[in-house]
Amino acid sequence: MSASMIDWNVAVQTGIRLVRPGPQVSQSEAREVVAELRELSTIAHGHVRDFTGMDIDPNPEPATIVDRPGWIRANVDGFRVVLEPLMERLEAKRGPGLLGGGPGGVMVQAVGSRVTGMQVGAILAYMASRVLGQYELFLPPDPSGRAPTGRLTLVAPNIVHVEQELEVDPHDFRLWVCLHEETHRAQFTGVPWLREYVQEQMTEFLLASDLDPGALLDRIREATDVLVDAVRGGEGNLIDAIQTPEQRAILDRLTAVMTLAEGHGDFVMDAVGPGVVPSVQQIRSKFQGRRDGGTRLDKTIRRVLGLDLKMKQYAEGSRFVRRVVGEVGMEQFNRIWESPATLPTHAEIKEPALWMDRVLGPRVLDPAPELDAPRTDEAEGA
Repeated sequence: MSASMIDWNVAVQTGIRLVRPGPQVSQSEAREVVAELRELSTIAHGHVRDFTGMDIDPNPEPATIVDRPGWIRANVDGFRVVLEPLMERLEAKRGPGLLGGGPGGVMVQAVGSRVTGMQVGAILAYMASRVLGQYELFLPPDPSGRAPTGRLTLVAPNIVHVEQELEVDPHDFRLWVCLHEETHRAQFTGVPWLREYVQEQMTEFLLASDLDPGALLDRIREATDVLVDAVRGGEGNLIDAIQTPEQRAILDRLTAVMTLAEGHGDFVMDAVGPGVVPSVQQIRSKFQGRRDGGTRLDKTIRRVLGLDLKMKQYAEGSRFVRRVVGEVGMEQFNRIWESPATLPTHAEIKEPALWMDRVLGPRVLDPAPELDAPRTDEAEGA
Protein backbone atom coordinates (compact mmCIF):
# COMPACT_ATOMS: atom_id res chain seq x y z
CA MET A 1 0.00 0.00 0.00
CA SER A 2 1.02 3.65 -0.12
CA ALA A 3 2.50 5.36 2.88
CA SER A 4 0.55 3.81 5.75
CA MET A 5 -1.39 5.81 8.31
CA ILE A 6 0.54 3.90 10.99
CA ASP A 7 4.21 2.95 10.82
CA TRP A 8 3.93 -0.52 12.33
CA ASN A 9 7.69 -0.99 12.68
CA VAL A 10 7.88 2.21 14.71
CA ALA A 11 4.98 0.95 16.84
CA VAL A 12 6.83 -2.28 17.66
CA GLN A 13 10.15 -0.53 18.28
CA THR A 14 8.57 2.10 20.50
CA GLY A 15 6.56 -0.43 22.48
CA ILE A 16 9.53 -2.70 23.13
CA ARG A 17 11.76 0.24 24.04
CA LEU A 18 9.25 1.66 26.55
CA VAL A 19 7.85 -1.50 28.13
CA ARG A 20 9.01 -2.22 31.65
CA PRO A 21 11.01 -5.41 32.25
CA GLY A 22 9.25 -8.33 33.88
CA PRO A 23 10.12 -9.96 37.21
CA GLN A 24 13.53 -11.52 37.54
CA VAL A 25 13.38 -15.32 37.41
CA SER A 26 15.94 -17.95 36.50
CA GLN A 27 15.82 -19.76 33.17
CA SER A 28 14.73 -22.96 34.88
CA GLU A 29 11.93 -21.13 36.70
CA ALA A 30 10.81 -19.51 33.45
CA ARG A 31 10.67 -22.89 31.71
CA GLU A 32 8.61 -24.31 34.58
CA VAL A 33 6.13 -21.42 34.39
CA VAL A 34 5.72 -21.84 30.63
CA ALA A 35 5.19 -25.59 30.92
CA GLU A 36 2.65 -25.23 33.73
CA LEU A 37 0.66 -22.53 31.96
CA ARG A 38 0.38 -24.69 28.85
CA GLU A 39 -0.81 -27.62 30.94
CA LEU A 40 -3.26 -25.52 32.95
CA SER A 41 -4.78 -23.99 29.83
CA THR A 42 -5.71 -27.50 28.69
CA ILE A 43 -7.13 -28.38 32.10
CA ALA A 44 -9.12 -25.15 32.23
CA HIS A 45 -10.50 -25.79 28.74
CA GLY A 46 -12.08 -29.02 29.94
CA HIS A 47 -13.69 -27.32 32.93
CA VAL A 48 -15.09 -24.55 30.74
CA ARG A 49 -16.46 -27.00 28.17
CA ASP A 50 -18.19 -29.10 30.83
CA PHE A 51 -19.63 -26.15 32.72
CA THR A 52 -20.93 -24.09 29.80
CA GLY A 53 -22.15 -26.94 27.61
CA MET A 54 -20.82 -25.09 24.57
CA ASP A 55 -19.91 -27.10 21.47
CA ILE A 56 -16.15 -26.60 21.38
CA ASP A 57 -13.12 -28.60 20.31
CA PRO A 58 -12.29 -31.09 23.08
CA ASN A 59 -8.59 -31.06 22.14
CA PRO A 60 -7.48 -27.51 21.31
CA GLU A 61 -3.91 -26.33 20.93
CA PRO A 62 -2.29 -25.39 24.24
CA ALA A 63 -2.02 -21.69 24.97
CA THR A 64 0.82 -19.72 23.41
CA ILE A 65 3.05 -18.28 26.14
CA VAL A 66 4.75 -14.94 25.46
CA ASP A 67 6.77 -12.28 27.24
CA ARG A 68 5.93 -8.57 27.14
CA PRO A 69 7.75 -7.79 23.87
CA GLY A 70 6.12 -10.87 22.36
CA TRP A 71 2.70 -9.58 23.36
CA ILE A 72 3.45 -6.24 21.70
CA ARG A 73 4.56 -7.91 18.46
CA ALA A 74 1.49 -10.17 18.43
CA ASN A 75 -0.90 -7.27 18.91
CA VAL A 76 0.73 -5.19 16.20
CA ASP A 77 0.37 -8.17 13.86
CA GLY A 78 -3.31 -8.38 14.77
CA PHE A 79 -3.83 -4.66 14.24
CA ARG A 80 -2.28 -4.91 10.79
CA VAL A 81 -4.58 -7.75 9.77
CA VAL A 82 -7.64 -5.70 10.70
CA LEU A 83 -6.56 -2.15 9.94
CA GLU A 84 -4.44 -2.22 6.79
CA PRO A 85 -7.30 -3.16 4.42
CA LEU A 86 -9.47 -0.54 6.10
CA MET A 87 -6.79 2.14 5.88
CA GLU A 88 -6.52 1.55 2.15
CA ARG A 89 -10.27 2.17 1.86
CA LEU A 90 -10.01 5.26 4.04
CA GLU A 91 -7.16 6.62 1.93
CA ALA A 92 -9.24 6.14 -1.21
CA LYS A 93 -12.21 7.82 0.46
CA ARG A 94 -10.06 10.72 1.62
CA GLY A 95 -8.75 11.49 -1.86
CA PRO A 96 -5.92 13.84 -2.87
CA GLY A 97 -4.71 16.76 -0.82
CA LEU A 98 -2.21 17.60 1.87
CA LEU A 99 -3.56 14.81 4.08
CA GLY A 100 -4.04 12.47 1.15
CA GLY A 101 -1.93 11.43 -1.80
CA GLY A 102 -1.61 14.81 -3.49
CA PRO A 103 1.49 17.02 -3.74
CA GLY A 104 3.23 17.03 -0.42
CA GLY A 105 0.72 14.58 0.99
CA VAL A 106 3.01 11.56 0.91
CA MET A 107 5.67 13.35 2.96
CA VAL A 108 3.13 14.66 5.46
CA GLN A 109 1.58 11.21 5.76
CA ALA A 110 4.98 9.54 6.23
CA VAL A 111 5.78 11.86 9.13
CA GLY A 112 2.29 11.43 10.55
CA SER A 113 2.49 7.65 10.31
CA ARG A 114 5.66 7.61 12.41
CA VAL A 115 4.05 9.83 15.04
CA THR A 116 1.00 7.57 15.09
CA GLY A 117 3.27 4.53 15.28
CA MET A 118 4.95 5.99 18.36
CA GLN A 119 1.57 6.67 19.94
CA VAL A 120 0.39 3.11 19.29
CA GLY A 121 3.68 1.77 20.65
CA ALA A 122 3.40 3.83 23.83
CA ILE A 123 -0.13 2.54 24.51
CA LEU A 124 0.95 -1.05 23.86
CA ALA A 125 3.93 -0.63 26.19
CA TYR A 126 1.55 0.45 28.95
CA MET A 127 -0.85 -2.43 28.32
CA ALA A 128 1.91 -5.03 27.87
CA SER A 129 2.78 -4.90 31.56
CA ARG A 130 -0.85 -5.30 32.64
CA VAL A 131 -2.60 -7.88 30.45
CA LEU A 132 -2.41 -11.44 31.77
CA GLY A 133 -3.87 -13.09 28.70
CA GLN A 134 -6.18 -12.73 25.73
CA TYR A 135 -7.78 -14.63 22.89
CA GLU A 136 -6.32 -13.17 19.69
CA LEU A 137 -9.07 -12.99 17.10
CA PHE A 138 -7.05 -11.64 14.19
CA LEU A 139 -3.81 -13.28 13.10
CA PRO A 140 -1.64 -13.06 9.99
CA PRO A 141 -2.13 -15.87 7.44
CA ASP A 142 -0.16 -19.06 8.02
CA PRO A 143 2.46 -20.23 5.47
CA SER A 144 -0.29 -21.80 3.34
CA GLY A 145 -2.10 -18.45 3.14
CA ARG A 146 -5.01 -19.47 5.35
CA ALA A 147 -6.16 -17.14 8.12
CA PRO A 148 -6.00 -18.89 11.52
CA THR A 149 -9.20 -18.92 13.56
CA GLY A 150 -7.55 -17.43 16.64
CA ARG A 151 -4.99 -18.08 19.36
CA LEU A 152 -5.06 -18.14 23.15
CA THR A 153 -2.10 -16.17 24.51
CA LEU A 154 -0.87 -15.91 28.10
CA VAL A 155 1.70 -13.31 29.19
CA ALA A 156 3.92 -15.25 31.60
CA PRO A 157 5.89 -12.34 33.17
CA ASN A 158 2.68 -10.51 34.07
CA ILE A 159 1.10 -13.59 35.63
CA VAL A 160 4.23 -14.20 37.73
CA HIS A 161 4.43 -10.52 38.68
CA VAL A 162 0.82 -10.37 39.91
CA GLU A 163 0.94 -13.65 41.81
CA GLN A 164 4.12 -12.47 43.57
CA GLU A 165 2.67 -9.03 44.32
CA LEU A 166 -0.55 -10.49 45.73
CA GLU A 167 1.27 -13.30 47.57
CA VAL A 168 -1.20 -15.93 46.38
CA ASP A 169 -0.73 -19.58 45.52
CA PRO A 170 0.96 -19.64 42.07
CA HIS A 171 -0.75 -22.81 40.84
CA ASP A 172 -4.20 -21.60 41.87
CA PHE A 173 -3.69 -18.16 40.38
CA ARG A 174 -2.45 -19.52 37.05
CA LEU A 175 -5.40 -21.89 36.75
CA TRP A 176 -7.78 -19.07 37.70
CA VAL A 177 -6.42 -16.90 34.89
CA CYS A 178 -6.64 -19.80 32.43
CA LEU A 179 -10.32 -20.36 33.28
CA HIS A 180 -11.13 -16.80 32.24
CA GLU A 181 -9.13 -16.88 29.03
CA GLU A 182 -10.35 -20.33 28.01
CA THR A 183 -13.91 -19.03 28.29
CA HIS A 184 -13.04 -16.49 25.62
CA ARG A 185 -11.64 -19.25 23.42
CA ALA A 186 -14.92 -21.15 23.90
CA GLN A 187 -16.94 -18.09 22.87
CA PHE A 188 -15.09 -17.44 19.64
CA THR A 189 -14.59 -21.06 18.58
CA GLY A 190 -17.93 -22.42 19.80
CA VAL A 191 -19.95 -19.61 18.18
CA PRO A 192 -18.91 -19.67 14.49
CA TRP A 193 -20.39 -16.29 13.51
CA LEU A 194 -19.12 -14.28 16.51
CA ARG A 195 -15.64 -13.49 15.20
CA GLU A 196 -17.00 -12.21 11.88
CA TYR A 197 -19.65 -10.15 13.68
CA VAL A 198 -17.04 -8.41 15.84
CA GLN A 199 -14.87 -7.72 12.80
CA GLU A 200 -17.86 -6.28 10.91
CA GLN A 201 -18.63 -3.91 13.77
CA MET A 202 -14.99 -2.82 13.93
CA THR A 203 -14.95 -2.24 10.17
CA GLU A 204 -18.13 -0.16 10.26
CA PHE A 205 -16.75 1.84 13.17
CA LEU A 206 -13.54 2.76 11.38
CA LEU A 207 -15.20 3.48 8.04
CA ALA A 208 -17.60 5.84 9.82
CA SER A 209 -14.70 8.20 10.55
CA ASP A 210 -15.43 11.78 9.58
CA LEU A 211 -12.69 12.81 7.16
CA ASP A 212 -13.76 16.43 6.88
CA PRO A 213 -10.73 18.47 8.04
CA GLY A 214 -12.88 20.92 10.01
CA ALA A 215 -14.65 18.13 11.88
CA LEU A 216 -11.34 16.41 12.57
CA LEU A 217 -9.90 19.61 14.05
CA ASP A 218 -12.96 20.02 16.26
CA ARG A 219 -12.51 16.52 17.64
CA ILE A 220 -8.79 17.09 18.16
CA ARG A 221 -9.68 20.14 20.26
CA GLU A 222 -12.21 18.05 22.19
CA ALA A 223 -9.55 15.39 22.78
CA THR A 224 -7.18 18.04 24.15
CA ASP A 225 -9.88 19.22 26.55
CA VAL A 226 -10.42 15.62 27.64
CA LEU A 227 -6.72 15.20 28.44
CA VAL A 228 -6.75 18.31 30.61
CA ASP A 229 -9.96 17.18 32.32
CA ALA A 230 -8.59 13.69 33.00
CA VAL A 231 -5.44 15.06 34.60
CA ARG A 232 -7.67 17.12 36.89
CA GLY A 233 -9.62 14.00 37.86
CA GLY A 234 -12.55 14.34 35.46
CA GLU A 235 -14.50 11.53 33.84
CA GLY A 236 -13.75 12.17 30.15
CA ASN A 237 -11.84 9.74 27.91
CA LEU A 238 -10.31 9.95 24.45
CA ILE A 239 -12.44 7.16 23.01
CA ASP A 240 -15.62 9.20 23.47
CA ALA A 241 -14.00 12.47 22.39
CA ILE A 242 -12.90 11.35 18.93
CA GLN A 243 -16.08 9.56 17.83
CA THR A 244 -18.58 10.71 15.24
CA PRO A 245 -22.31 10.32 16.08
CA GLU A 246 -22.50 7.31 13.74
CA GLN A 247 -19.50 5.75 15.45
CA ARG A 248 -21.15 6.11 18.85
CA ALA A 249 -24.11 4.02 17.67
CA ILE A 250 -21.78 1.34 16.28
CA LEU A 251 -19.68 1.38 19.42
CA ASP A 252 -22.80 0.72 21.48
CA ARG A 253 -23.26 -2.56 19.60
CA LEU A 254 -19.58 -3.45 19.82
CA THR A 255 -19.46 -2.57 23.50
CA ALA A 256 -22.54 -4.70 24.16
CA VAL A 257 -21.06 -7.85 22.66
CA MET A 258 -17.67 -7.37 24.33
CA THR A 259 -19.37 -6.60 27.65
CA LEU A 260 -21.26 -9.87 27.26
CA ALA A 261 -18.06 -11.76 26.45
CA GLU A 262 -16.25 -10.38 29.49
CA GLY A 263 -19.21 -10.85 31.79
CA HIS A 264 -19.58 -14.44 30.60
CA GLY A 265 -15.88 -15.02 31.24
CA ASP A 266 -16.18 -13.62 34.74
CA PHE A 267 -19.27 -15.68 35.50
CA VAL A 268 -17.73 -18.94 34.31
CA MET A 269 -14.51 -18.20 36.17
CA ASP A 270 -16.43 -17.50 39.37
CA ALA A 271 -18.73 -20.50 39.05
CA VAL A 272 -16.08 -23.03 38.04
CA GLY A 273 -13.36 -21.59 40.25
CA PRO A 274 -14.43 -22.68 43.74
CA GLY A 275 -14.53 -26.30 42.66
CA VAL A 276 -11.06 -26.40 41.17
CA VAL A 277 -9.16 -23.43 42.65
CA PRO A 278 -9.05 -23.88 46.45
CA SER A 279 -7.86 -20.33 47.25
CA VAL A 280 -10.13 -18.58 44.75
CA GLN A 281 -11.84 -16.36 47.34
CA GLN A 282 -8.50 -15.02 48.56
CA ILE A 283 -7.32 -14.48 44.99
CA ARG A 284 -10.49 -12.59 44.04
CA SER A 285 -10.31 -10.33 47.06
CA LYS A 286 -6.66 -9.43 46.59
CA PHE A 287 -6.95 -9.02 42.83
CA GLN A 288 -9.92 -6.68 43.16
CA GLY A 289 -8.03 -4.60 45.69
CA ARG A 290 -5.10 -4.34 43.29
CA ARG A 291 -7.35 -3.17 40.45
CA ASP A 292 -8.92 -0.48 42.62
CA GLY A 293 -5.50 0.84 43.63
CA GLY A 294 -2.70 2.42 41.63
CA THR A 295 -0.91 5.74 41.56
CA ARG A 296 -2.60 8.97 40.50
CA LEU A 297 -0.72 8.81 37.18
CA ASP A 298 -1.88 5.25 36.60
CA LYS A 299 -5.48 6.19 37.33
CA THR A 300 -5.22 9.17 34.98
CA ILE A 301 -3.88 7.00 32.14
CA ARG A 302 -6.65 4.47 32.67
CA ARG A 303 -9.24 7.22 32.62
CA VAL A 304 -7.84 8.85 29.46
CA LEU A 305 -7.73 5.52 27.60
CA GLY A 306 -11.25 4.65 28.69
CA LEU A 307 -10.18 1.63 30.75
CA ASP A 308 -12.10 2.70 33.86
CA LEU A 309 -15.28 2.97 31.80
CA LYS A 310 -14.47 -0.43 30.33
CA MET A 311 -14.30 -1.92 33.83
CA LYS A 312 -17.72 -0.53 34.71
CA GLN A 313 -19.17 -2.02 31.54
CA TYR A 314 -17.63 -5.42 32.29
CA ALA A 315 -19.16 -5.35 35.77
CA GLU A 316 -22.54 -4.84 34.08
CA GLY A 317 -21.85 -7.85 31.87
CA SER A 318 -21.08 -10.05 34.84
CA ARG A 319 -24.29 -9.01 36.60
CA PHE A 320 -26.26 -9.67 33.39
CA VAL A 321 -24.98 -13.23 33.02
CA ARG A 322 -25.44 -14.06 36.71
CA ARG A 323 -29.02 -12.78 36.60
CA VAL A 324 -30.01 -14.68 33.46
CA VAL A 325 -28.34 -17.96 34.42
CA GLY A 326 -29.74 -17.64 37.93
CA GLU A 327 -33.29 -17.30 36.58
CA VAL A 328 -33.39 -19.61 33.56
CA GLY A 329 -30.28 -21.80 33.74
CA MET A 330 -27.26 -22.23 31.49
CA GLU A 331 -29.07 -24.04 28.67
CA GLN A 332 -31.53 -21.19 28.15
CA PHE A 333 -28.78 -18.61 28.58
CA ASN A 334 -26.87 -20.27 25.73
CA ARG A 335 -29.60 -19.17 23.32
CA ILE A 336 -27.73 -15.88 23.43
CA TRP A 337 -25.21 -17.42 21.00
CA GLU A 338 -27.77 -18.41 18.34
CA SER A 339 -27.32 -15.36 16.11
CA PRO A 340 -26.49 -11.64 16.22
CA ALA A 341 -30.22 -11.03 16.73
CA THR A 342 -30.15 -12.87 20.07
CA LEU A 343 -27.26 -10.84 21.46
CA PRO A 344 -28.28 -8.36 24.15
CA THR A 345 -28.37 -4.66 23.45
CA HIS A 346 -26.65 -2.21 25.74
CA ALA A 347 -30.02 -1.46 27.37
CA GLU A 348 -30.74 -5.17 27.86
CA ILE A 349 -27.41 -5.70 29.57
CA LYS A 350 -28.43 -3.05 32.08
CA GLU A 351 -31.84 -4.70 32.51
CA PRO A 352 -31.60 -8.47 31.85
CA ALA A 353 -35.38 -8.95 32.02
CA LEU A 354 -35.67 -7.08 28.73
CA TRP A 355 -33.44 -9.63 27.00
CA MET A 356 -35.22 -12.59 28.59
CA ASP A 357 -38.62 -11.24 27.51
CA ARG A 358 -37.45 -10.59 23.94
CA VAL A 359 -35.48 -13.78 23.30
CA LEU A 360 -36.96 -16.37 25.67
CA GLY A 361 -40.54 -15.09 25.74
CA PRO A 362 -43.04 -15.73 28.56
CA ARG A 363 -41.63 -17.98 31.22
CA VAL A 364 -42.56 -19.42 34.58
CA LEU A 365 -40.04 -18.05 37.02
CA ASP A 366 -38.64 -20.34 39.66
CA PRO A 367 -35.40 -18.43 40.15
CA ALA A 368 -32.33 -20.02 41.58
CA PRO A 369 -30.35 -17.93 44.08
CA GLU A 370 -28.27 -15.35 42.22
CA LEU A 371 -24.58 -16.16 42.16
CA ASP A 372 -23.17 -12.96 43.59
CA ALA A 373 -19.42 -13.48 43.69
CA PRO A 374 -16.66 -10.92 43.28
CA ARG A 375 -15.44 -10.45 39.74
CA THR A 376 -12.26 -9.93 37.75
CA ASP A 377 -11.30 -7.70 34.84
CA GLU A 378 -9.36 -8.69 31.77
CA ALA A 379 -7.97 -5.25 31.03
CA GLU A 380 -6.54 -5.32 34.53
CA GLY A 381 -5.19 -8.81 34.08
CA ALA A 382 -7.49 -11.79 33.67
